[in-house]
Amino acid sequence: MTTWSVVGTISGTSADGIDLAEIATDGRTVARFGPAETVAYRPETRRRVLEAAAAKGARREDWPDLARAVTRDHLAALRSYLDTHGLSPDAVVFHGQTVWHDPAAGETVQLGDPQALADALGLPVIGDVRLADMAAGGQGAPLVPVYHQALARSLVGKDREPLCFLNIGGVSNLTYIDGDRLLAFDTGPGNALLDDWVRRHGAGDFDAGGKLSAAGGVDEQRLNEALSHPFLAEPGPKSLDRYSFSAEFAEGLSLEDGAATLLAFTAGTIARAEELLPRHPGLWLVCGGGRLNPVLMGALADRLSGEVVSTDRFRIDGDALEAQAMAFLGARLKAGLPTTFPDTTGTSRPVTGGRLYAPGV
Repeated sequence: MTTWSVVGTISGTSADGIDLAEIATDGRTVARFGPAETVAYRPETRRRVLEAAAAKGARREDWPDLARAVTRDHLAALRSYLDTHGLSPDAVVFHGQTVWHDPAAGETVQLGDPQALADALGLPVIGDVRLADMAAGGQGAPLVPVYHQALARSLVGKDREPLCFLNIGGVSNLTYIDGDRLLAFDTGPGNALLDDWVRRHGAGDFDAGGKLSAAGGVDEQRLNEALSHPFLAEPGPKSLDRYSFSAEFAEGLSLEDGAATLLAFTAGTIARAEELLPRHPGLWLVCGGGRLNPVLMGALADRLSGEVVSTDRFRIDGDALEAQAMAFLGARLKAGLPTTFPDTTGTSRPVTGGRLYAPGV
């Protein structure tokens, strides 16, 4: 099997930075985990990304210029990263910046120019990682389950199955692994509603350490009404846009009570998702920014039937995982292996996603 050095990049729906990570892989297993880091967007780029996402598919006339800004920021981040770590990868995977995702309409938009990156870096760049899945009737998300499966087999062990990877970013999604059974879907909001609530009240960009949530009380009536949302009862595969859910049900509450109620909502939506799984997992491996909120982790431990731990316990970098996954998907494209499946995105057949952009073409 050929092993490639691949650098993956991704910026999530919170636009809190560009994640970069290198792995050596044949698209089946990981031979080496390389360096990983996060580089902040320029403040102006981040502001425009969040505004574009909040516009929910409107103001499309602003997208071309924003795509250029996203590309410039990724190029600067990649040049610095490659130079700092002395890397000459076989390929770079450029996910781009999601500003709109509407699987019901067959639309997903990741801004950025893979060809411009390839030309500037002088390296092959793999982009358009979601489009083939959407074209085959899939939701275009989540993309990471096949990488979760590889990590589970090499670092966790089959004796812990069934298990779930739970990624809590702006949106939350899970991957259920039980032998060869791979099931995945978005569960509901992750950090997005709580982050927006804290930001709107001028209390920072997020609930650092869960301190605001811990100081508040949950409005159980509002919470129960919010948990009646029909999406939460739908079986997977299913996916969301960052703004598919709203924090309006918390309006009128204090900063702390609203934070507590929104955090409980995120935990409650994940608990509802557990009821949709074939069997209750004995282990929940939490990655993404949500794993750093001890109040949220405690709420999940209270609501879920299995053990809830950070991926870091199994030497899985919860900050780098998404970028590593992009690199892994790029290697699977080079190897001709599928990246998404009917039970992960709803695609009609296993699909190999991504398009290779050669420099100077």
